[in-house]
Amino acid sequence: MGLAWQQGPLSAAPVGRFLVPDPLPERLLFAERLRRRMRVRLGGRWVADSEEVVLLHEPGRYPVAYFPAAAVAGGVLEQTDVVTRHPDLGPTAWYTVHGGAGRAERRGAWRFTDLPEHAADLRARVAFGWRAMDAFYEEDERIVGHAADPYHRIDIRRTARRLVVRDGERVVADTPRPLVLYESGFAPRWYVPRADVDPAALTPVDGQTFCPYKGLASYYDVGDRRRAAWSYREAWPEVRPIGDLVSFEPDLVDVSLDGKRLAPEPGQAVVPHGIDRGLDPDEILQRRE
Repeated sequence: MGLAWQQGPLSAAPVGRFLVPDPLPERLLFAERLRRRMRVRLGGRWVADSEEVVLLHEPGRYPVAYFPAAAVAGGVLEQTDVVTRHPDLGPTAWYTVHGGAGRAERRGAWRFTDLPEHAADLRARVAFGWRAMDAFYEEDERIVGHAADPYHRIDIRRTARRLVVRDGERVVADTPRPLVLYESGFAPRWYVPRADVDPAALTPVDGQTFCPYKGLASYYDVGDRRRAAWSYREAWPEVRPIGDLVSFEPDLVDVSLDGKRLAPEPGQAVVPHGIDRGLDPDEILQRRE
C-alpha cells in the first residue's frame, strides 16, 4: 500500500479517514527526504547517485524518487521537445537518458520547470522512468517495482487458530497453525503450510504476479475456481516465514477461521497497475542481474 497508493491515507480510496471537521482537498501531495543512498543504472553506467533523494507521494501513483540535478552524471540528460503539464506541479520537461551502451528515448527522465512556491522541495530535481532504466539500487542492493515506500509495513504472526478451506464439500486445507500476514492498508491474509494442504486439490496455472515487498506469486486453480490460491515459492527474505505456504481467496473458496467464514474486506483487492508502470514479473524474470 504505502502512503498514497492502493488504499493508503492519501490515496483516492483510503480504508480509513481523517478525523477532522472539514473535508481535506481531493489531492494531497507529500514530499520527504528519503534518507537512503539511491542509485540509477543504465547501459552499464551509474547515471545518478545521491543521499539527498526526495520521495514524492502522489494519489494514485507509486512513490517517485527525485534526484538533485547535481547528482546526475554529466552528459546523461538530453532535453527533448516533449513538455507536459502536471495538474498540481506545472510544466514538465522530458529528457532522453544516455547511459553507457543504453539509451532511454524521449521520456526516460523528467523535471518540473516552473514549480509553485509551496512545492520548492522538488526544484532542480530529476526523476527517472522506472522501466526505462536498467535498475535502481539502495546502496548495493537492487530494489524492484518502485522506490521503497517507508510507510509500507508487513507483519507476520503465528497463531493456533484453526483454518479450514473447502471447495464445496471437499476439504482443501485444514491447519491448526496458519500464519497471518498483516500488510499496510490491506485486509489480513492467511497462509497454510503445504503439509496441511491437499496437494491434489491444487492445479498450477501459468502466469505470475509480482509484489515489490514479497516477491513472485504463483497461482493455482482449486476445482473449477480459477486462481483461487497462490504461493510465494521463493519469498523475499523479509517475509521468509510465508515462503512456499499457500493462501486462498475467500471470495472464491470457503475459508473459515475457528468456524467463522471469512469474507472479502475493504482493502482486499490489489491494484497492480498505475500511471508510472505495472508491477510486472518480467522485471524479475528477464532482468535479473
